[in-house]
Amino acid sequence: MSTAEHIVFVTGRLARARLEKVAAGLPQTLHWSIADAGVKVAALMTEEIIRRRVVLPEGATRIVLPGRCRANPEHLAAHFGVPVERGPDEVVDLPAWLGLTARKVDLSRHDLRIFSEIVDASKMSVDQILAKGLDLAGRGADVIDLGGLPDTPFPHLEDSVRALKGAGLRVSVDSFSREELVRGAGAGADFLLSLNEETLDLAFETDAMPILVPMRPDDLPSLDRAIERMLKAGRPFLADPILEPIHHGFVDSIARYRDTRARWPEIDMMMGTGNLTELTEADSLGITALLVGMCSELSIRNVLIVQVSNHTRRTVEEHDAARRVMYAAKADSALPKGYGRALLALHDKRPFVQTADEIAQAAAEVRDPNYRIVIAEDGIHLYNRDIHRVGTDAMAFFPDLDVASDGAHAFYLGAELAKAETAWRLGKRYVQDEALDWGCAADADVEDATAFKKAGHTRHSGPDAPPPGTRDARLAGPEAGASPPETVPEAAARAAVAPERPQDPPSKLVCGRLVPADKA
Repeated sequence: MSTAEHIVFVTGRLARARLEKVAAGLPQTLHWSIADAGVKVAALMTEEIIRRRVVLPEGATRIVLPGRCRANPEHLAAHFGVPVERGPDEVVDLPAWLGLTARKVDLSRHDLRIFSEIVDASKMSVDQILAKGLDLAGRGADVIDLGGLPDTPFPHLEDSVRALKGAGLRVSVDSFSREELVRGAGAGADFLLSLNEETLDLAFETDAMPILVPMRPDDLPSLDRAIERMLKAGRPFLADPILEPIHHGFVDSIARYRDTRARWPEIDMMMGTGNLTELTEADSLGITALLVGMCSELSIRNVLIVQVSNHTRRTVEEHDAARRVMYAAKADSALPKGYGRALLALHDKRPFVQTADEIAQAAAEVRDPNYRIVIAEDGIHLYNRDIHRVGTDAMAFFPDLDVASDGAHAFYLGAELAKAETAWRLGKRYVQDEALDWGCAADADVEDATAFKKAGHTRHSGPDAPPPGTRDARLAGPEAGASPPETVPEAAARAAVAPERPQDPPSKLVCGRLVPADKA
């Protein structure tokens, strides 16, 4: 980062002290100022407020807005004449967002091809197969695998292949039947699963790329012979030593992947990760991350996945997220740490963004009846101008809430408190009025980052009902009680507060130990 850069962090009155503390811990080589617009809640600042109340210091080169600020950065950049960016949602994440304690990474790239199997394709209609294939592709699958079932006719195999190909999808046919493999290849399938040395002649009769497997999982010499034959013929192929389930040869099968890669360093390989995710009743995300990490180490660029069990319902999304994280980490020669939250479904690295003392200080400054809900290490905090309660049981807060005559408001607060309790017990981030972030384990809500949230329904539940939470606080006017704007220079802020130590400094493995990168 250039020492000539001067960043202006825009904030509001309530967040200023926290921002000063975090910014004071930034490296001395980074120059910055804090522009306090004087309004209470920074997230509620509009473009007009920022234009009127923020004054840039001389030499400013970049403006960073609060992450939840709904102003349009492009419009403000045109007004101020310098780049404007939306920063992280939480002040505590600012060092990482700046790339000082973690990397700014590009997760748009990967080198792993996902084959997603439709296990019971022979029992589905062509239209059902096409709909399923398009759905899998939309989730991240690169190849749609049509799985044949033993002793189950598949008369519409050709029509299914053609329908998928007609939709622009790549297709593989997976069958123990030579006849079905021939029919699938004749209809235009791109890949055939799986051929061994006894059925390998089929690879020379079609244009479909074969996936080679050993005669038995423990018979690697048979796989080697099939590989040698394909290499001599100059024909493309993938080799799969076969991943076996836990207690049925899992560890030995992992070793076979390593041994096959050692003997054949240049060939393309496949791993059928579904044999582990489907046959292990454990949350599949961690298993997937580990297996994709193995694929990354061994340069295995194809995986065959399957979703039959309900606990693997997000397996396509999990593999898609894992391949991006592992690719980025491998490109950086780094551990897969600090590459986003997609692989963290149940827990967060830093679930609590404020301490109990910081929440108490914020609560003491509130002058309106809106209930705020926050979580910290000690539990759930609920406060407004009249009360500040802390607990760990959402239901136990009800006697302290002045909502006995307002069922809608009570419903809203009950839902939010239950969500807060879930986040606190799991160690997840909680933000009032926002969905919990489940990583790639659930679809994230997509919202317009330049538009305010709509007012909640509970506001209309009665003539005297207070706004239900922070989403309606803007209705009282973000500039109500605003103080004069102020620009705080870096030197003054550093001198006034004790800096917060940046979290998770870059690290490296040295002789089997994880040490700070600057000491490696």
